[in-house]
Amino acid sequence: MAPPLLLLLLASGAAACPLPCVCQNLSESLSTLCAHRGLLFVPPNVDRRTVELRLADNFIQALGPPDFRNMTGLVDLTLSRNAITRIGARAFGDLESLRSLHLDGNRLVELGSGSLRGPVNLQHLILSGNQLGRIAPGAFDDFLDSLEDLDLSYNNLRQVPWAGIGAMPALHTLNLDHNLIDALPPGAFAQLGQLSRLDLTSNRLATLAPDPLFSRGRDAEASPAPLVLSFSGNPLHCNCELLWLRRLARPDDLETCASPPGLAGRYFWAVPEGEFSCEPPLIARHTQRLWVLEGQRATLRCRALGDPAPTMHWVGPDDRLVGNSSRAWAFPNGTLEIGVTGAGDAGGYTCIATNPAGEATARVELRVLALPHGGNTSAEGGRPGPSDIAASARTAAEGEGTMESEPAVQVTEVTATSGLVSWGPGRPTDPVWMFQIQYNSSEDETLIYRIVPASSHHFLLKHLVPDADYDLCLLALSPAIGPSDLTATRLLGCAHFSTLPATPLCHALQAHVLGGTLTVAVGGVLVAALLVFTVALLVRGRGTGNGRLPLKLSHVQSQTNGGPSPIPKTHPPRSPPPRPQRSCSLDLGDAGGCYGYARRLGGAWARRSHSVHGGLLGAGCRGVGGSAERLEESVV
Repeated sequence: MAPPLLLLLLASGAAACPLPCVCQNLSESLSTLCAHRGLLFVPPNVDRRTVELRLADNFIQALGPPDFRNMTGLVDLTLSRNAITRIGARAFGDLESLRSLHLDGNRLVELGSGSLRGPVNLQHLILSGNQLGRIAPGAFDDFLDSLEDLDLSYNNLRQVPWAGIGAMPALHTLNLDHNLIDALPPGAFAQLGQLSRLDLTSNRLATLAPDPLFSRGRDAEASPAPLVLSFSGNPLHCNCELLWLRRLARPDDLETCASPPGLAGRYFWAVPEGEFSCEPPLIARHTQRLWVLEGQRATLRCRALGDPAPTMHWVGPDDRLVGNSSRAWAFPNGTLEIGVTGAGDAGGYTCIATNPAGEATARVELRVLALPHGGNTSAEGGRPGPSDIAASARTAAEGEGTMESEPAVQVTEVTATSGLVSWGPGRPTDPVWMFQIQYNSSEDETLIYRIVPASSHHFLLKHLVPDADYDLCLLALSPAIGPSDLTATRLLGCAHFSTLPATPLCHALQAHVLGGTLTVAVGGVLVAALLVFTVALLVRGRGTGNGRLPLKLSHVQSQTNGGPSPIPKTHPPRSPPPRPQRSCSLDLGDAGGCYGYARRLGGAWARRSHSVHGGLLGAGCRGVGGSAERLEESVV
């Protein structure tokens, strides 16, 4: 009895329901209900015979292949409102019977090409309410033929795999509302014959391209499945491009026009058809004439206005449409660039702007100034060859296989802003039309071109960026032999060099400023000391003159005005003398009116003598014989 009982216990344990879940066995179908259980991962002991598995409202963060291994009978899987951020490759690989998969309300950011591999019979896929910004083109490939309902609403999608969606013949419902879709490719829904509901609400669609799908809603009896179309909440630009949609007999929904200004805010279906108008193109500005040196880049510009925005095209001098190639680029904004111009590029180019309301043209004249040709080579040579000279220097260096036999290119005398490029004369049998130098730096990836005559083998690069790495390549352009031949482009060599750091000029400037500052400071101190010393002497001299203190001087010689030596005597106080006249002379010994002037002049001379010689002698006015005054200057 022991072995059968053990087997029974093992069998009952293998079929046991996961502890936090509830299992229901109804009419040979097992349902495992694990919603609202606080699960952090898929329970590993779920019965593999489960037909319905509900894991909604938990905290599951990731899904992998072991979670649903060998559950080949699972039909309905609900993983809504979890925290799933990642789905591993082939996580649903064994769910071949799965019909319904709910992944809404999670945190998915992208779906890879292998995230949904496995459920080949899937009919309902719900991915709404995530953060999807990208879906790989092959994400839906395993169930293209079986899928009936696809819900991608409330995500961050700008693009969806239109090729895969357009190849779902059984699709009934497609919800793309509340995304960031701004354009629908023409014919995206042309093959969806069973589509009955299309929701494009609240996107960024300004226009809708004509599609046979939308006309099915006009005649419900003739259509296999009448279409319910919703596109409200989009910034519709109500011009002639939407006139086809306005002509469809549809109920008055809530679609409104966002532009042009005259129709903004009006109901789409209430606007008369005559107001859905467009403006023909108008070329606002363009290049009139352009002269370039042969071998240089030519840029032709053309700008046009219109409603809707015009599509720009260029027609070359040979009346052929100019498309993108290895040496010419036509940009959507109306700019045409020719990488390396040749004599065959000269001529008239036509800029064409078109929209549904009409077209406008403008002519641009391109003239190519030919460089001197050696030998008997004709200047009427063919167009430059197919080599993409505008490619980066590093790419050109890697792609050239004949560099070993060509002379090397050297960059010498490199400074912070310049460098001398030197190269050899090359093989005598290879005629050179001109040289072209291409270089760019680590600071700026823009490729810079320099054209050098064939007779030169040195070129000084200027205005370089200090402390930067440069890649440089030298190309030789050979002339065409005949009118139908192409100009040959040959890579002579490449070099890598680095400029020196910028010279710190501030050091010398600081030295000059410091020296000047010290000079000014020392000079200021000296001048201040001299001024203080001078003021002190003046004060001292003024005090000495007022007190009439006699000075004892030795070896003093006096010079008089020729009269007898005066006898010192004390004069009694007297009233101030009258104001001196201009005719008074100190040298003639006048006795009248010169006392005040002589006294002031004597004080000045005495102070001057003291400042120069270090002595001070009092001076006074004395008259001859006791009444006249005279001035004396001491000589030491």
